[in-house]
Amino acid sequence: MKPETGNLNKEASKTDQSKTKNRKSKRVYPAKLEGSVSVPGDKSISQRVAMLASLADGTSKVTGYLMGEDAKSTLSAMEQMGAKAEFKDDALYITGVAGKLQQPAEPLNMGNSGTGTRLLAGIVAGAGVEASMIGDDSLSSRPMGRIRHPLEQMGASIGLTGKKGTLPMMIMGGNLKGIGYLLPMASAQVKSCVLLAGLFAEGKTTVVEPRPTRDHTEKLFQALDIPIEINGLEISVQGTGKDGVHFQARDFTVPGDFSSAAFWIVAVAARPGAELVIENVGLNPRRTALLDVMKRMGADIEVTVTEAKGDPIGNIRVRGAQLQGTVIEGDEIPNLIDEIPIICVAGALAEGQTEVRDAAELRVKESDRIAEMVKNLKLFGVQVEEKEDGMVVTGPNRLVTPDAVIDSHGDHRIAMSAAILNSFATGPITIDQVDCVDTSYPEFWQHLEQLGGKTN
Repeated sequence: MKPETGNLNKEASKTDQSKTKNRKSKRVYPAKLEGSVSVPGDKSISQRVAMLASLADGTSKVTGYLMGEDAKSTLSAMEQMGAKAEFKDDALYITGVAGKLQQPAEPLNMGNSGTGTRLLAGIVAGAGVEASMIGDDSLSSRPMGRIRHPLEQMGASIGLTGKKGTLPMMIMGGNLKGIGYLLPMASAQVKSCVLLAGLFAEGKTTVVEPRPTRDHTEKLFQALDIPIEINGLEISVQGTGKDGVHFQARDFTVPGDFSSAAFWIVAVAARPGAELVIENVGLNPRRTALLDVMKRMGADIEVTVTEAKGDPIGNIRVRGAQLQGTVIEGDEIPNLIDEIPIICVAGALAEGQTEVRDAAELRVKESDRIAEMVKNLKLFGVQVEEKEDGMVVTGPNRLVTPDAVIDSHGDHRIAMSAAILNSFATGPITIDQVDCVDTSYPEFWQHLEQLGGKTN
């Protein structure tokens, strides 16, 4: 079944050609943002639920599943391997394959989803099907060697045919052996990839983290009664080997995505006199480090937990204030890596210096987020110094809308951060390539207007 590399690259290019034809821009105006909002389902949890419900025996009802492009790509890939998915009555119903994936007839097109690609590679390698994975230009520039190394140690064959160890990727697995693996970097995606492969392996698989990372995979294993041992930073699963993976379907509720809520938290926290309530958002302690940073900067934030089981869910109330600069570094970084672009916006409005350290991982996201945020901040007149692993932002700054188009470079978090940045500026701005926002937050522009913004 081993596909030709040339054919894989042709398949991957189709998505990017389509995006070029449909490239969208958005005109965004300054505005005082406040009010109340419920953000869409958590992207990380939605994708994990799609994978595990698709492996289960029976049908799972999923409420709150994110209808963003990344989550849809992951769900589609699972359907290619035998799962059944149907949306009805405002819920997603997934009928699983009882641990027995089918051979996909075509390459799995993961679009822009790094989470979907890395986690699903573990499942494919463990299940023993042969599959190819492709993605758009942005995904095809992101490093995949970090999952190849542990999967090959377990006995899989991983072919990375792109430049610098990137997609397209060919996977041939099965008959894996459990390993002990010390993560070379703090990465929930790599951790989850190895644990998912370990479910199918012979013997015990243990992953040791250098720092705590988001633990949605572990919580879902527990919810599905999949045996897992957690001892501090050491996580272990006992593989089923030739017996195959067996667990029963169940119902899931996906909380609102904290990383999506982060844009509104900063937009209001940095504006004295404004007030915001975000309802039914995920409050997993390994996702909410932004709240600690914002409180340290002087933000007035109240959190109410309404559901404590599994991934906690609750409401966040924010009242705007004059922020003060702070330092973000070390163990904080893995648990707010997605929020750092919007934290830099807060830094531009805060008094004193806001310094981001130990965040070199930002350079290999959908774009080089350090370089792009530094460039965009400078366009607005912000005093900022780029560092190898972060930046130093000095404020407060009077933000002046630049006479230039902001290019998102296909990065949803850069596009949304630019929109929030301009809400504090002097005039309208055009943001190019905003279709990327659909990967994680399709309702972003609608919610921007709901909270008082204006776009066209």
